[in-house]
Amino acid sequence: MKVTYMYIHQSPSWPNFTWDEKSLSNILGNVRYKQGKLLGLMESVGFDLREATTLENLTEDVLKSSEIEGEILDHDQVRSSIARKLGLEISGLVASDRHVDGVVEMMLNATQDYTKPLSSERLFGWHASLFPTGRSGGFKIEVGNWRKNAKDDPMQVISGAMGREKVHFQAPDSELLDHEMSQFIKWFNNFKDLDPILKAGIAHLWFVTIHPFDDGNGRIARAIADMQLARADETSQRFYSMSSQIRAERTNYYNILEKTQKGNLDITEWLEWFLLCYDSALINTDGILNTIRNKERFWREFSPININERQKLMLNKLLDGFNGKLNSSKWAKIAKCSQDTAGRDINDLIERGILIKEAAGGRSTSYNLASL
Repeated sequence: MKVTYMYIHQSPSWPNFTWDEKSLSNILGNVRYKQGKLLGLMESVGFDLREATTLENLTEDVLKSSEIEGEILDHDQVRSSIARKLGLEISGLVASDRHVDGVVEMMLNATQDYTKPLSSERLFGWHASLFPTGRSGGFKIEVGNWRKNAKDDPMQVISGAMGREKVHFQAPDSELLDHEMSQFIKWFNNFKDLDPILKAGIAHLWFVTIHPFDDGNGRIARAIADMQLARADETSQRFYSMSSQIRAERTNYYNILEKTQKGNLDITEWLEWFLLCYDSALINTDGILNTIRNKERFWREFSPININERQKLMLNKLLDGFNGKLNSSKWAKIAKCSQDTAGRDINDLIERGILIKEAAGGRSTSYNLASL
């Protein structure tokens, strides 16, 4: 008699995933080649460039993983929090709030301590870091423990207005979570005969399918994948951002997750999507590397010049790719100084040939770097 089920975790064979190794072999070989090439390149550059690249990619990972869930964090707070926790000396540090620090702590614990085993206690710590107040969206949640929803109130991923809701996915009952998570953690720590990049994709899917927490499952699933990718790279330094690429492909990401969870245990299509997403993340690291190299060249050229901290802060923002036009009002607001002080800072840099005034004048006057 054929057994029917709605979600893969209800299959009698769960969690014995299968996939077509032959159809994935070309993609896997390609990403392995690009991964090796990137790691080799980073080994050949200076320590400062590797540190700067790690800082930018970790910042992007934290920002974009939260953004996938609709939460916008402050870029400067995230970057400053990471720099402080890694002991990096950078200019323009700002104070970061408790929530930002918590998200950063989770990501750093996953990627910097990637050799340490995963455990339920470690996952509970990540969850508590994500929700330091024990609340999510104004609602009290079970923090630092598996969810405890009643059988008649299942954990579901739903969209749509009241009365027209669509159930995208329903997770295993909470009474099964101790067994489900024990099985997952044992596999994650002990399963050796598997390509580590494939393992990152499987771990991501497996964890998000169990959905063991009241909230934060997507972010923790991506942190687990990043932890496994750090194992694949054999370094805590991060030279690409998987979450940035997932954010760019967010619609496809949710679609393939839903399709896979409503399919059978053959996850070839999910793994193909994950590998192609990883491939794009490796390719797109070129942009970050170019930005960092430009900054290095810029500061080598102008290092002998006496530049104050406000000027250094604003020049770094321009080097990072300032969003919009930089005028004296924005300078004053970001650098936390008066309009007169901003004007003096700007004029000083114009006289030195570091800044130029854009063609439009009057109220529209804006400034940019003279050259890179």
